[in-house]
Amino acid sequence: MNKTEEDRILALAGIFQAAYSVDQIARNGVIDSQELQTAVFSILQTDAEDIPAVFEHRGHLKSGLKTLLSQMMENKTSKVDITRYALQLMHLAAKLQKSPEALQNLSRGIDIAKGRAETFGMTHINLLSQLADLYVENISNLSSRIMVNGEPVHLNNPDNVSRIRAILLAGVRAAWLWLQCGGRRRQMIFSRKKIYRHASEMLEKIKAAED
Repeated sequence: MNKTEEDRILALAGIFQAAYSVDQIARNGVIDSQELQTAVFSILQTDAEDIPAVFEHRGHLKSGLKTLLSQMMENKTSKVDITRYALQLMHLAAKLQKSPEALQNLSRGIDIAKGRAETFGMTHINLLSQLADLYVENISNLSSRIMVNGEPVHLNNPDNVSRIRAILLAGVRAAWLWLQCGGRRRQMIFSRKKIYRHASEMLEKIKAAED
């Protein structure tokens, strides 16, 4: 895959979109259906020709770009949990790169998930539950678990738990892409202005294409 700045920003937006979606489910018990479908779609793309193809369309990452920009704005109150989730997803992806066994298990599980997606659809709870199990069995034990904060009424709902874990798997997928494109956690500190500028330009292009 090409390692362009646009690729890095798209992958980074995928990470922050996953973090935002997890926060929405945990706090409000809801998630945009298109964002959920984009998350699942990205997991199933194991042989995509480029980064945009992993998410099907750049426009499907609009929420992630908005969240990224919001989290990086200075003198603004950002949601600490969203940034924490994003950084932990990057950490898990780095750990996953060093675990051939987990990668093999994930590959087999994703092949099964592709068949289920054709049968049930990408947002069916049966598929989400299987993806959630893949996350628990192969990723969450690679490091300290991501502790999700939110309302107990939503966090104790089994379907929400499956959605959250499936989206975390999508977040790790995006973080894996980000690392492949040369992304590093220190860039979040030392390249903030550059990331902000490129993300802003990309979001404006998406909005212009929709008009």
